Amino acid sequence: MDINNKKATRQSYGEALLELGKENEKVVVFDADLSAATKTNLFAKEFPNRFFDMGIAEQNMISTAAGMATCGKIPYASTFAVFAAGRAYDQIRNSVCYPNLNVKICATHAGVTVGEDGATHQMIEDISLMRTLPNMTVISTSDDIETKWAVKEISKINGPIYLRLSRHETPVIYDENQKFEIGKAIQIGDGTNGTIFATGVTVSEALKAQESLKEKGVNVRVIDIHTIKPIDKEMIIKCAKETKKIVSIEDHNIIGGLGSAISEVLTEEYPAKLVCLGIHDTFGKSGKAEELMKYFGITADDIINEFNK
Repeated sequence: MDINNKKATRQSYGEALLELGKENEKVVVFDADLSAATKTNLFAKEFPNRFFDMGIAEQNMISTAAGMATCGKIPYASTFAVFAAGRAYDQIRNSVCYPNLNVKICATHAGVTVGEDGATHQMIEDISLMRTLPNMTVISTSDDIETKWAVKEISKINGPIYLRLSRHETPVIYDENQKFEIGKAIQIGDGTNGTIFATGVTVSEALKAQESLKEKGVNVRVIDIHTIKPIDKEMIIKCAKETKKIVSIEDHNIIGGLGSAISEVLTEEYPAKLVCLGIHDTFGKSGKAEELMKYFGITADDIINEFNK
């Protein structure tokens, strides 16, 4: 992990989308008056005839994207997560998932790490909402390399996708040679003292904790669950069997998010105690991203404290 090289996954999304546009003429992009923030403006500048700013009308944006999908286009619809998964939920459910249309919903500014935008804009329920929808694939990327892979990879899949992206800058974790596969988690380290399951911005926190714990003689493995649905059941069961303690961490409500998804697998396949770190059934609050991560207990220090108990 390169802690000196940081980038927000929303920026990586914009850059990858531009490259994808050059490779695939079927790709069209929608935004809801937030293209400078979601970074779809990079695509818009290069391909103005394939970019549609729908204004502050997220529900219309999703419906129009669905219509485009029926015509053979590959629409990428972008806005903040709170508007994508929240305001447009009905359209995603009934106009995209029910008919199983090829729409890519790429939601930026997810979680409390949106920071100063405050509780109303900190979407901490979107993983829960999206993973319960039939036909929907849910992805939450952790760094620049993984995000750029995901943006291009989802164009090859015929069906609804929810890609969760962050405003908060995170270190680059992977190199260009890393192999990714939708539905397959990535294991970093082979420690048997514990497993840290993480997704999105919390993967880098898990890796920081891994290094600190190693110095104390506690060897843990980090599992980057970039695909939350379909989740990698084999990896979860393997880690539950091979390690003494398992912890999940996420920038999301612990109800319905990553921890819940892991618990569902364990309940059915290999009952084991899971400690869930995340937002504990409350709304967010205004503040800097780093301050809020500390306040809600989703930092490397919080992981370390769990293993010190």
